[in-house]
Amino acid sequence: MTRLFNVYYPTRTLARLFCEVIIVGGSFMLATILFAGPDWRLILIYENGLLKIAGVTAFTLLLTYYFDLYGPRRFSESWEIYFRLLLVLSVLSFVLAGLVYFFPEIDIGPDVFLVGASFLAILLVLWRGAYEWIIGLPLFRERVYVLGCGPRAHTVVELLRTSRDAGMEVVGWKGESEVHGRLDRFSADLRAFHGPKPGIDRVIVAMEDRRDSMPVRELLNLRLCGVVIENSSTLMERLTGKLQLDGLNPSTLIFTEGFRMNASEQIFRRLLSLAVSFTALLICLPFVPLIILAVRLSSPGSIFFRQTRVGQRGRLFTAYKFRTMWQDAEAQGAAWATKDDPRITTIGRFMRNTRIDEIPQLWNVLRGDMAFVGPRPERPEFVRWLSQEIPFYDLRHMIRPGITGWAQVRYHYGASLEETKHKLEYDLYYVKHQSIGLDLLIMFETIKTIILRRGAQ
Repeated sequence: MTRLFNVYYPTRTLARLFCEVIIVGGSFMLATILFAGPDWRLILIYENGLLKIAGVTAFTLLLTYYFDLYGPRRFSESWEIYFRLLLVLSVLSFVLAGLVYFFPEIDIGPDVFLVGASFLAILLVLWRGAYEWIIGLPLFRERVYVLGCGPRAHTVVELLRTSRDAGMEVVGWKGESEVHGRLDRFSADLRAFHGPKPGIDRVIVAMEDRRDSMPVRELLNLRLCGVVIENSSTLMERLTGKLQLDGLNPSTLIFTEGFRMNASEQIFRRLLSLAVSFTALLICLPFVPLIILAVRLSSPGSIFFRQTRVGQRGRLFTAYKFRTMWQDAEAQGAAWATKDDPRITTIGRFMRNTRIDEIPQLWNVLRGDMAFVGPRPERPEFVRWLSQEIPFYDLRHMIRPGITGWAQVRYHYGASLEETKHKLEYDLYYVKHQSIGLDLLIMFETIKTIILRRGAQ
């Protein structure tokens, strides 16, 4: 795993990205050399050919990212990968054709974009097929033994089996049928891997209770043989991008790295929030009159919706949004929005899907109530209840709440206790690893979330 912007990415995913940069750029470079004639060097160097190819490459990779071809595997069938690749190539060809038609000076040379896209279609499909074959080879898979036999070990095993890009193959673990396993059961398994060339590369410790069943000597021997010994919570944090609440205790939070409130970095993050919010507000201002008119025509009532939320260190503040529900929709008491919620107006549903209703919250950021990036602020009625039901819920109030956040770009809308628990796991990851780099990454992923209308309700 490689750490970028305080987020861990499988090394093979980054290698795939690097190879596809070469494939995309190389396809259009080859087309230029073949169809631009003897002056191809002049075209590439002096007529901004290299810059144009770099722009096409960046746009292609952006499309690939937006079609979820670089994220965690969500496809049940391998054919869907190739289907999405063809969608990427179709959109790319359509955009290039439109740009060349309206701005002929963008073209590199006769038929260069057409031939380059043809080369790219063939090479990308072949490359993805070869990649899927390569990562399935035993040579490129890490052999893992999961030390444990309870629900936590089962969760780790299932995660590794479904996270193909992680490159880990489970070669042994005690199944759930042996929940009451003793020390000798684990010791016998681990001793079988001892030797100058151990049969495993990593041991994941996923035991529910380590006091009486931790095979310390065997683990130490394997460690001295070069085998990596890793805690299950650390592995799951890297693979999932969230802190698992199950098994989390105060001592883990006390001794772990992270959760640092560095004063200078907090100042820079605050300046970044102000700059982004002010810029976004300027961009949105011309559309505000149209939004106000739409809200007014959609239903009678006020234009803005004001609601008390819990901010940093539990301080209450008033959050502002464009109204998306019928007037007095919460006359019967506070309630989470649900799918196809009848309280939401037709215009309001569109505004929620596109996040237009949250434009007034930019004012909350400028006032200092919120940050641009952070955990979503919750209502006091829910905070009191959630703090009693979910451990460590108050930790999300260490920092300013945000318009967008790690939980918003990685998880859907939370409208139940269980879903709120999952969102808290992402929020705690953000609080632990907060940085300017992570904020920029979240802002980038927020654009994708808005365009694809994910997470709203």
